[in-house]
Amino acid sequence: MDAQSFIQNSTPFLTWLADWKASLKPARLGEIVTDPGRVAVVSVDVINGFCHEGPLASPRVGRIIAPIARLFQAAHDAGVRHFILTQDTHDPEAVEFNQWPAHCIRGTAESQTVPELAGLPFADEYVILPKNSIHSALSTGLEDWLVEHPQVTTFIVVGDCTDLCTYQLAMHLRLRANARQQRGVRVIVPEDCVDTYDLPVAAAPAGAMPHDGDLLHHVFLYSMALNGVEVVRSIEGNTITKSTKGKGEEKP
Repeated sequence: MDAQSFIQNSTPFLTWLADWKASLKPARLGEIVTDPGRVAVVSVDVINGFCHEGPLASPRVGRIIAPIARLFQAAHDAGVRHFILTQDTHDPEAVEFNQWPAHCIRGTAESQTVPELAGLPFADEYVILPKNSIHSALSTGLEDWLVEHPQVTTFIVVGDCTDLCTYQLAMHLRLRANARQQRGVRVIVPEDCVDTYDLPVAAAPAGAMPHDGDLLHHVFLYSMALNGVEVVRSIEGNTITKSTKGKGEEKP
């Protein structure tokens, strides 16, 4: 299929997809946190190296920090005490650097939790799990934590990037529950607390793959929803939302 046919054939779906995303409804924190001991907020890669500094830092991704911080505070105020932060903390010789520029190397500022979350008054309650790939459950200790906390059945997933680490995390939690026949497990993704970077075709340097942030954000939210993840616009009590996103404003 040539490019023009592909674009033409995909237009009805893309139109539907834009309408679907626009129709997302907010969820109420009070309806999610009916038993705080059964709820965990799981954050992926809300660290300096994707939000503030380094070769993969993105202003677009940085805009999710404020809503995430407000969600953390609201959840803690509602009695939630499980805050799991999976974070790139790469080996200096990480194999992943064959796919991405060297980033978030252990011991550097890039690998640290953003100050906006590290400065919350309950930050000492976080469980921080270093990771060396885009998957939060491979050699990280997340599986051990899940086994040790079988009472936790609701997971609120936030972070970046929608199509990379966030997708892997949300899908792992959802598919793990499916495989184990664990009925009643919920995986919830508030759209205002996730995003991905944008690298237009015209701006992509030689050897780099372009990355349409808006398209991939939409498609991977859809894919999560298709597989049983609850994608919502926001979680009420989290009143700060992202600014309108522009395209072409940064490199990854």
